[in-house]
Amino acid sequence: MTKTFHIVVLGGDGIGPEVCDQSVRLLQQMQPHLDGIEFHLDPHDVGVGEYQRSGEALPDSAFEACLASDAVLLGAMGLPNVRYPNGKEIAPQLDLRERLQLYGGVRPIQLFHESDTPLKNYGAGDIDFVLVRESTEGLFYGRDAVADLSADEATNQLRISRQASERVCRLSFELARRRGGKKKVSLIDKANVLSTMVYFRHIFDEVAKDFPDVTAEHVYVDAMALFMVRRPHDFDVMVTENMFGDILSDLAAGIVGGMGMAPSGDIGDNAAVFQPSHGSAPDIAGRSLANPIAMHLSTAMMLDWLDHPEAKRGAEALKAAVADVLSDPNQRTADMGGKLSTVEITDRIARSLDRQLQGQGSTA
Repeated sequence: MTKTFHIVVLGGDGIGPEVCDQSVRLLQQMQPHLDGIEFHLDPHDVGVGEYQRSGEALPDSAFEACLASDAVLLGAMGLPNVRYPNGKEIAPQLDLRERLQLYGGVRPIQLFHESDTPLKNYGAGDIDFVLVRESTEGLFYGRDAVADLSADEATNQLRISRQASERVCRLSFELARRRGGKKKVSLIDKANVLSTMVYFRHIFDEVAKDFPDVTAEHVYVDAMALFMVRRPHDFDVMVTENMFGDILSDLAAGIVGGMGMAPSGDIGDNAAVFQPSHGSAPDIAGRSLANPIAMHLSTAMMLDWLDHPEAKRGAEALKAAVADVLSDPNQRTADMGGKLSTVEITDRIARSLDRQLQGQGSTA
């Protein structure tokens, strides 16, 4: 009996639709090679364009589709020059995280070739860790507050709850256990200054007791900014608060080639959204200059999360195809010093993907 996965596709704004279209193309290409599953792809308009058209950046119909789906693929949303009346950027992806309770922002960081990192003496596979960002509260909890610009001060609230902390820490330990390897989880906090971080650390330590086979450690966020550059090979899974994770994930992307190499999945108990970590980059939109690798790797994360043997086989084939193409440093888009377009690099990944799915492996 065929299992049908309902995948909502939200192209969004800027380069979002064009990178998303290329990943959809790869999904459609692998479909005939996967036994007993099929993908029902359900596109919806969201983001700035939809806001300008209808006044709603995330229409109810799109949200209900996301709620009913097996997973959501998202390109990128928001444009810096289009804002709500309160001055904030339009960011329906944050609304999705909160309304769907997507508490675990999972951001894998992997180096595919020595030429892609500014760090010395690191080659393919030497940098391989996952940053897990709690995505429903932290300092982002106060994002709806409106500043009185005539007042003498403005404040935001940082919220750390037991429920959110327990579930994101547990997700991180389970991920470390599944990854094997170092089997280590590093809590990134600021417990030497903030009482909320003392509380977060206490909950982390409680959860760690349930995973005696996984090493647990604490690292201050400022120290981690240094260690990520000096010794990224020492880390396996990191878990942190929302704002810390937002900042450190960009730094992490920078050591493996940039935001175009940084996939992500926002994971909840009953829903998940997969998207590249980069923004909408309106300055290059529509020119086939965008790097689609982060989108393709996010798609592989989605396939793995669907937790079906054939979907997982598709995920492994897609990751292997990306690694195969990137093993040649001449095969890069402009953001990484190369000359390939969004479509051209996907063409090469598509050819390798066919070989992976047919069991022929690399010809690089």
